[in-house]
Amino acid sequence: MITIPYLTALTTYFSYGLLFAFGQFRDFFRKIFDWWHASNLQGYAPICLGLEDFYIRRLYLRIQDCFGRPICSPPDAWFDVVERVSNDNNKTLKRTTKVSRCLNLGSYNYLGFAASDEYCTPRVIESLKKFSASTCSARVDGGTTSLHTELDVCVANFVGKPAAIVTGMGYVTNSAILPVLIGKGGLIISDSLNHNSIVNGARGSGATIRVFQHNTPSHLEKVLREHIAEGQPRTHRPWKKIIVIVEGIYSMEGELCQLPEIVAICKKYKAYVYLDEAHSIGAVGKTGRGVCELLGVDTADVDIMMGTFTKSFGSCGGYIAGSKELIEYLKYTCPAHLYATSISPPAAQQIISAIQVILGEDGSSRGAQKLAQIRENSNFFRSELQKMGFEVLGDNDSPVMPIMLYNPAKIPAFSRECLKQNVAVVTVAFPATPLLLARARICISAAHSREDLNKALEVISRVADIPNALVNSAVIIRLSI
Repeated sequence: MITIPYLTALTTYFSYGLLFAFGQFRDFFRKIFDWWHASNLQGYAPICLGLEDFYIRRLYLRIQDCFGRPICSPPDAWFDVVERVSNDNNKTLKRTTKVSRCLNLGSYNYLGFAASDEYCTPRVIESLKKFSASTCSARVDGGTTSLHTELDVCVANFVGKPAAIVTGMGYVTNSAILPVLIGKGGLIISDSLNHNSIVNGARGSGATIRVFQHNTPSHLEKVLREHIAEGQPRTHRPWKKIIVIVEGIYSMEGELCQLPEIVAICKKYKAYVYLDEAHSIGAVGKTGRGVCELLGVDTADVDIMMGTFTKSFGSCGGYIAGSKELIEYLKYTCPAHLYATSISPPAAQQIISAIQVILGEDGSSRGAQKLAQIRENSNFFRSELQKMGFEVLGDNDSPVMPIMLYNPAKIPAFSRECLKQNVAVVTVAFPATPLLLARARICISAAHSREDLNKALEVISRVADIPNALVNSAVIIRLSI
């Protein structure tokens, strides 16, 4: 858990309070001026209303140039960022013809497969010629090619499960499959910091949802024990089934799941384990097989394994791996399989080829070199940031490194100043994180050279020192808008 120093929390609350107060003040006068003009709603309620609309207009639009930056090159270690300008105080942004060549610290290109690859790219081009860009059909209709069948088998073998099913979108893998796995009368126990796709999938299932403290097995056991004893609400009947959902690497924290302890607790209480490996599969483990391999957990002890191909494999889509009975059941019931267009054949070929490189089936050792490089790069960059005094979340071997910023003024300042020095970073704030826990999220790639990482460290250090020196880990960067 993140412990926020009192002074940091106080100044952050004060900053947000000031922004909120000025926003309400401006809205008050806006209503007065709008009262004199005829409304064109003609009896309709405003479609955009409430605190979300207020947050977008009065807070987000002030700094929207820090988000959604367009690029015009592959998301490799370096990429081209299109410059934008605004003539209305950031309400709208217009692209220019200017391009900045920036060091990429924001993309999930963990193994460097997002750029042209000597083994993968020619095969992807051939698959495009043979199968075209899309099947224009769902898997159960005319959307299953030989590549899709090969991909299902390839993924199952790679993650160490008897069978797998592939979907065309990673987010949908969670949000569409969870409602199929469990429903009313079931209990979902979810980590408090699980991804939004898990949250939406759990809500859509109709099952009872409870959360446990982030990555805390002892609290998970307490929640399990209490709810098994109580049973279902009102009737107190036993739960039809219980699923515990965790992530391999938490995307906003960079922390590894305490999987061995969680698996042991789930075995004790006869609960199913659902593991989301979106950020860990391909990126960690001796052969890239994720947190099970890294932490020494037998994949047979994880009932449902989920992952995506958008991070380590340079493609798109997601998968569910499990028993043959489970996968057959999903093929008949999962809407992402029954109704959505199947994954693009070139994207499927990219995944197959990337897995072959990782396993050395391309006849080279490039896969092992990439895995060694991502570990070395991640651990080097994390240790150097910590030496410089930054508060960095996460564990060793994780390629995700959040640098805590806290104060809302630091979010745009950090992002803009890094971009000025040709380093592209991702900043994250509410509602993606709790209000007080804004951060810059660094993603390291095997494609980064040591020279790239040293340049990034120099720029981040300079940006941190712009107004005054780095004092301690609580007050990281004193920047102002």
